[in-house]
Amino acid sequence: MSNSHYNNYQQQPHSSNGDAEYQHQQMVHQPQRFSNGHGMKSVAVPDMCLFCFEVLDCELNNVDGPSVPVFSNDAYPLFVTWKIGRDKRLRGCIGTFSAMELHHGLREYALTSAFKDSRFAPISRDELPRLTVSVSILQNFEEAQGHLDWQLGVHGIRIEFLTERGCKRTATYLPQVATEQGWDQLQTIDSLLRKGGYRAAITQELRKSIKLTRYRSQEIQMHYKEYREHQERRAQFGKVQC
Repeated sequence: MSNSHYNNYQQQPHSSNGDAEYQHQQMVHQPQRFSNGHGMKSVAVPDMCLFCFEVLDCELNNVDGPSVPVFSNDAYPLFVTWKIGRDKRLRGCIGTFSAMELHHGLREYALTSAFKDSRFAPISRDELPRLTVSVSILQNFEEAQGHLDWQLGVHGIRIEFLTERGCKRTATYLPQVATEQGWDQLQTIDSLLRKGGYRAAITQELRKSIKLTRYRSQEIQMHYKEYREHQERRAQFGKVQC
């Protein structure tokens, strides 16, 4: 994720271990506080995935668009994730903990996650038909009482810790990551420490020193085939005979 937007973040993400395909990028902006902190208002809708595909499709084919979407433009922290193939290998995932208006935020991160994830080459036009997109809307941020004060498959977690050199680092996993990998809570915490750049031996004392924020996520996903079917239906219904 090497572009000018990332200069305010405390460190570049690391993807050197074998679980890199499931490691979600650290966020662009370092927030002063978490927004939309409580209550799980229903926000994520399929049109968000359609919009992300339209944004990427227009960019790859060098055409104008898409038009302004019709879903809510309220501000939320968000992620856009691209996966590829039948096994849905990670192809790009970047988001922000800062609340952004959804129309602008999804447009920005649809492209940023497709082209600026430093772990991968930019997505190409030939890959488009094999893609699946996921939109995650983050809500209900709570400061945990300890490094195990969260539930697998329910909460995403963001940790803040000091490296062996005394530098402050942060890292996050969305709620689905641990269950996709088959990790328990300790395995998740240790993997997240490594992702955040901790290289020394991980001790129980270190785990207990972590500042952990838990949050929930509404996720919705769509395959390219579904996107194309929707586009074809829209084109058909849009035809007018004189």
